[in-house]
Amino acid sequence: MVIIDGKLISAQIRSELKIVIGQLCKVTGKTPGLAAILVGENPASKVYVGMKSKACNEIGINSFVEKLDENISENALLNVIKKFNDDVNIHGILVQLPLPKHINQDKILNSISVQKDIDGFHPYNVGNLVIGHDTFFPCTPNGILELLERYNISVSGKHVVVIGRSNIVGKPIANMLLQKNKNANATVTVCHSNSGDISRYTVQADILIAAIGKPEIIKENMIKEGAVVIDVGVNRVDADSEKGYKLVGDVDYKNVLNKVSAITPVPGGVGPMTIAMLLKNTIKAFKLINNID
Repeated sequence: MVIIDGKLISAQIRSELKIVIGQLCKVTGKTPGLAAILVGENPASKVYVGMKSKACNEIGINSFVEKLDENISENALLNVIKKFNDDVNIHGILVQLPLPKHINQDKILNSISVQKDIDGFHPYNVGNLVIGHDTFFPCTPNGILELLERYNISVSGKHVVVIGRSNIVGKPIANMLLQKNKNANATVTVCHSNSGDISRYTVQADILIAAIGKPEIIKENMIKEGAVVIDVGVNRVDADSEKGYKLVGDVDYKNVLNKVSAITPVPGGVGPMTIAMLLKNTIKAFKLINNID
């Protein structure tokens, strides 16, 4: 049984990207820049933006964080995005989700320049993903595929069951796995809230990707012997600890360990890969904007 170490792979990728950035800066005289927009005081969002900014600084990407009041108007937020769209020193833009309820999330994400959409949420980039063209792939799904590739876990011809159909993880990973390329070519089943008894599908999975956001909902009897399990869930549950909680995934980790061939832990599995892929997309945007192959 293999523990798929996202921290280790993420660290390797950051080291690789740091070298690439050094080369790009030397050749172009420019430095990749990432702008993060944080609206409001959501504690989790503040932590995530802080982690992304720190990761940028560690490998040589200029990081800019725009902190905005929770009551900012939609038009004012659109003007902030336009400012970064027009800024030649900014190559990637991300808007930390969720946004306040009075703001139309789709309208905001659609206003980001297609060339700077490093989250891969713009309909143009989503469309390219679905039809199999190169694009900005959403960071968490891309991180999952990177983990599988670096651990030499082939998905070609395998039955992959994805639990969850969000626009951030479920839908894009399902579409990426369907493509005709060496890191895909899988048969994909997507389960969701209207799928009824999902164990009918999960027990058939060669590779199970759990991204539903319910703590330890996937039990041992729902997993096929020797399956590969990718746990995307990060859930807080009460615990007798200093913080008063602990983080667990969507999978009952301890009880499935002896049944799987490989599994990602929570924390330390998929999570670190999301930021690594964000950095990778920022460099991709820098190359695209500066016409570098």
